[in-house]
Amino acid sequence: MGEEIGFLGLGIMGKAMSMNLIRHGFKVTVWNRTLSRCDELVEHGASVAETPAAVVKKCKYTIAMLSDPSAALSVVFDKGGVLEQMCSGKGYVDMSTVDSDTSSKISEAITSKGGCFLEAPVSGSKKPAEDGQLVILAAGEKKLFEEALPAFDVMGKKSFFLGQVGNGAKMKLVVNMIMGSMMNAFSEGLILADKSGLNTQTLLDVLDLGGIANPMFKMKGPTMIQKSYSPAFPLKHQQKDMRLALALGDENAVSMPVAAAANEAFKKARSMGLGDLDFSAVYEAVKFPENSS
Repeated sequence: MGEEIGFLGLGIMGKAMSMNLIRHGFKVTVWNRTLSRCDELVEHGASVAETPAAVVKKCKYTIAMLSDPSAALSVVFDKGGVLEQMCSGKGYVDMSTVDSDTSSKISEAITSKGGCFLEAPVSGSKKPAEDGQLVILAAGEKKLFEEALPAFDVMGKKSFFLGQVGNGAKMKLVVNMIMGSMMNAFSEGLILADKSGLNTQTLLDVLDLGGIANPMFKMKGPTMIQKSYSPAFPLKHQQKDMRLALALGDENAVSMPVAAAANEAFKKARSMGLGDLDFSAVYEAVKFPENSS
């Protein structure tokens, strides 16, 4: 990927990922629906394009990091979208978390224009994105995966190639479904400890020394106790991933009662106005279930 790279979507993740590319010497052209979000990247050397189509026209490879399936589809198919300038010799890498059907639709559209497609959702939130420590779950065109590796190596610590389009999306949804279910169990445990008269910090210390010690408990526990929910991964996106994972369960006739209960807690948190906070704010919905309105 010696050529200029396009980057679509400068939210929490996209901004950190594109900044890493710039810092490591890649030439980057950026686009965001709210163009003012591009200003900080421009200060660090990025160029800005007015539309996704303009990015694709200028760059051999374009990466997208968008919030949900509808955003991922609109950037490709809408007026001024990716498809208008997609052609043979160009590659499109969608790193958004979407369902496999959305990924397949985008893949078919890109390849019908002669382009190459790779889905590459990531495991990791704001801090891993800033530190270039994401885990990249790619599927699709193997040649494009190999060409993208220098950029992936800057944005992530490990890249997996999972085969056909849809497998990356499915793997990401399974990972986030487990994460969302764990966060609910963790919230219930913190509340149970507190209501039982136990010190919640001591619970965190005990968990960290046992068989279920993990980075999420270690990082999120102290902030949850302090009711600090600065968004590393917004709760509304976690709930979207639970919904998509449950749909994948329906498709494959997999009973998922734990994930379904976790999804209800995230929905309750959204109804309490917590959607833009970190997904750990589900703690508030578990703690005060009667507050949903």
